[in-house]
Formats: sequence, C-alpha cells, structure tokens
Amino acid sequence: MRIPLPRPRSLAGQLFAVQAVLIAVVVTGYALFMYVSDQRQAQDAAGRQATAVARAVADSPSVRAAIRTPHPSRELQPYALRVMRDTDVDFVTIMDPRGIRWTHPVESEIGRHFLGNTGRALRGETFTETYTGTLGASVRAVTPIEDDDKRIIGLVSAGIKVEAISERVRGQVTALVGWAAGALALGAVGTYVVNARLRRHTHGMNATELSRMHDYHQAALHAVREGLLMLDGQFRVALINDGGRELLGVAGDVVGSSVADLGLPAPLTGALLSSEPRVDEVHLTADRVLVVNTSPVSGGERRGTVATLRDVTELQSLMGELDSERGFTQALRSQAHEAANRLHTVVSLIELGRAEEAVEFATAELELAQALTDQVVAAVSEPVLAALLLGKTAQANERGVELVVSGDSRLDDGVLPESLSARDLVTILGNLVDNAVDAAQGSTRARVTVTAYATRAPDGELVLKVADTGPGVDGGHADLVFQRGFSTKPSGPGGRGLGLALVRQAVHRHAGHLSVSAAEGGGAEFVVRLPLRAAVPSARVRGGGA
Repeated sequence: MRIPLPRPRSLAGQLFAVQAVLIAVVVTGYALFMYVSDQRQAQDAAGRQATAVARAVADSPSVRAAIRTPHPSRELQPYALRVMRDTDVDFVTIMDPRGIRWTHPVESEIGRHFLGNTGRALRGETFTETYTGTLGASVRAVTPIEDDDKRIIGLVSAGIKVEAISERVRGQVTALVGWAAGALALGAVGTYVVNARLRRHTHGMNATELSRMHDYHQAALHAVREGLLMLDGQFRVALINDGGRELLGVAGDVVGSSVADLGLPAPLTGALLSSEPRVDEVHLTADRVLVVNTSPVSGGERRGTVATLRDVTELQSLMGELDSERGFTQALRSQAHEAANRLHTVVSLIELGRAEEAVEFATAELELAQALTDQVVAAVSEPVLAALLLGKTAQANERGVELVVSGDSRLDDGVLPESLSARDLVTILGNLVDNAVDAAQGSTRARVTVTAYATRAPDGELVLKVADTGPGVDGGHADLVFQRGFSTKPSGPGGRGLGLALVRQAVHRHAGHLSVSAAEGGGAEFVVRLPLRAAVPSARVRGGGA
C-alpha cells in the first residue's frame, strides 16, 4: 500500500511560521536583554541608595557624639535599626577604624569583625562593592566617619541584599514577560491575518506550486499564436505575449505604457479602452485584419481588461475570393437560365418553320457574348483581372448596372511583378467594383467604368480607376470613406464599411497610393496606383483630385 506523502505547507503557512518564529525570537531576546539590563540597573540603584544612606549616617553629629562615649553600641544600635527601617536597606553597620562592629541587624554579631573590605574607606574614600557577609551576598557601600579635624574615627557600611534586588527585578521581569507575551500574541494575530489574506490570493499554493505555475504561464504565453493583451485599471499594458506584439506591430518594452500611446488605429484603441466587453469585433491595423475580444477583469472593483487578438487576414482574403466565386456562380446560374430561355426561343422558331430566323437569333447572342469577352481580354489580358472583370460584369448586369472597360485600358499579361499577388489584386479591384456597383445601382444611368493600365517609365506603376454614376462622395467624407466601419448605406447583417478599408490596407502593403475624387458626369472615381517594383510600405491616402 502506498502511503501518500504529506503535502508541502502552503506559501502563506510557511510565511506565518517564519514570522511567528521571528517575532518569538525578537520578543525573547528583548526580554532577556531587559532582564539583564534591569538587573544591572537595579544593582546600580542599590549601590547609590546604600551610598546615600552610609554618607547620611557618617555625617550625622549624633553618630560622631556616640562614638566618643564609652559604650557606642548603646546609642548607635537603635539608631542603625531605625535608619534601616526608614531607608529600606538590609543593614547599617557602624564600626571602629579596626572593623569591630558597633551595630548589626543580628545583635550577636556586634563586637565581631566586619566581613568586607575597608582599606579604601580608611584612606578617606567612599566605595561600593558586592560582597558575601553574614547576611549573604549584598551590594554595600563603605564610607569613613571623620571628626572636625578630618581624622577617621569610624566607618559606616550600608547595604541591600542581592536577593532583595533580584526580588525587585523579578517583579519587573514578570511585568515585562506579560508585555512580551501580549506583543507576541498581537504579532501572531497580525501575522495570521496577513497570511490569511495572502493565502486567499495564492489560493493556498506553496512556493513550488507557484513557481511551477509561473513556468507554465510563461510557456503558454510564448506558445499561443493568438495575441494576448492585459491592461490594468488605468489602461496601461500589464502583459503582452509574443503573438500580441506581432499582431499589433509593437516592439520594445511596452509594459507600463498606456494603450493610447501604442500608435494603434483609433477604432482599435477605442475598443481596448472601452469599459464594455467586445465580442468578435473586426479591426484593421496597417497590415492585418484582427478579430478582437475584450473582457473586463473585476473583483469588487475594475482591475483591468483582458483582450485576445486573432489574425484573420488570410481568412478575410479567402472570404473575399469566396464572395467573388459566389457571385460568379450566381451569374452563371442566371446566364444558364437566360440560355435556356434563348434555347426555347430557337427551338420554337424551328418548330414554326422559321429556321433562318432561328439561326440569326442564335448567332447574334453568341456574337454579343464573344464581343464582351473579346473586349475585356483585349484591354486586360492579365488573366486574373480579366476573369474578375468578366465575372463582375455579369454580376453588375444582374443588378441592372452596366460595367464597361474603358478604351484607355491596356494591361498585358506578364507585366505585373510576382510581389503583386493575385489575391491582393482581387481584393483591391473586386472591392472597388462592388462599391461602385452599390453606388450606381438605382441611378438614372447606372454605369461603372473600369480603367486599368501600366506605365512603362523607369518608375512604372499599375493604375486602376473605377468610376460610377452614383451620388458621389461628400468632400467632408473623403478622408473617412477608407476607414473601417464608415458607410453611407444602412448597415446590413454582416456590417458595412470593411471593403474600402481592406482596399486601403492592401494598397498600403504594396507602398501604393489611393485617392477618391468626383467623376466626370457625376459620381465618384477611385484611383489606385501601385508601383511595379519593390518598395518600402508607405500609406498615402488622399481625398480630392485623382
């Protein structure tokens, strides 16, 4: 049977034990120090008290007068006992210069030799010492008794027993121990409260578990490809992982910086600064399309915001291509329906015996379709753009809009460099045409004109122009029309205002130039200029002239 090992004490428990031991050591050390200090101070105080009593006795005229009598003890003994009682000392011994006692608390000791040192007193000094005499160890003072001629006629010794001094110290130590115990208890309670709070914050985990969790935390942050951004209550960056740095395009140490100082697009900054949660919002940076989710962190008060970032740039491009394919499919379905109608017409003409009219009708339809294809391919032989324009033409016709390729168009196959991907071309031209068809639909003469050509100068560039007959773009909106979310039409189920923002992003990636102005005859004209050589990205978006 396997015996489970005891779980290591939590970090809060370890800190509590350390702090409790530390407080106990400090309080015990202080108590010992105070005991030793009080003992020494008590002995010094006893010495000063004994000295004062001895000098007072030595200076008493009645004592000097009694010494001159034939039997000094008769008068000095009662006097000494009275002084002992009044001054709270344990003995007052008056003796002759030889050390023979005249007084003593024990009368049987009178007449015997004083036990102690008297040499310094015989030289006229007053001194104190700790000595063990007939009453036990005592702190005593010895001082000479002098007559008017300064001759030493006797000695006085007053003292307090060490046992009595210890009794006083023990009383003080008892009070000190009480204070120390109170301090220890108070410190223990405070430590317990602090560590209980710490235990809640660390969820009862020990130091090893916290260290392991930190390692997992760091590994997870670096392993997750999605961006993670944590902001504190003042919207400063508290944490950002590698994916977040890459997706937001920030470099260096940004921890502690305000999110408003990161140089992010205004809509994205607003989403991160919002106090309300954001769910799957699409935002554009200079080079990416991001899906942003934010959630406030709260625990009784606002503590910050957690934001996750997902890169859907590729997904957005694929969705654009899928929309184009869906449009192509719808156009083919419509053309198939029209072809069936025309086929029925041809069959009916044959059944009516009008074969020549049937042949003429069928030939005319074929010539019209071939003429449209020849017109587009002759002007734009680049296969991706040609296919896109043919599909968009069919879609526009379905919506009652005429899409034409202007005679100024000339774009041969092989002119475009490899750096200008077909996907970006579809994004740019497809969104511009869709936007133009939306604007032209419903106008008096619904028409969209596309112009595409490449200049062959040393600094050659691809020029794409899309003009419509719609209401045009208000001059005050020329700078806003390319921002994500801006639209003059009601928002649909999927939202509007993303197409032109994606166009601007793609143009920016290729260091191109995008502008909008009024078209001839009304409407708006969008112009894209893309360099045909590698260049450092530089966003230039301008409203006004083309």
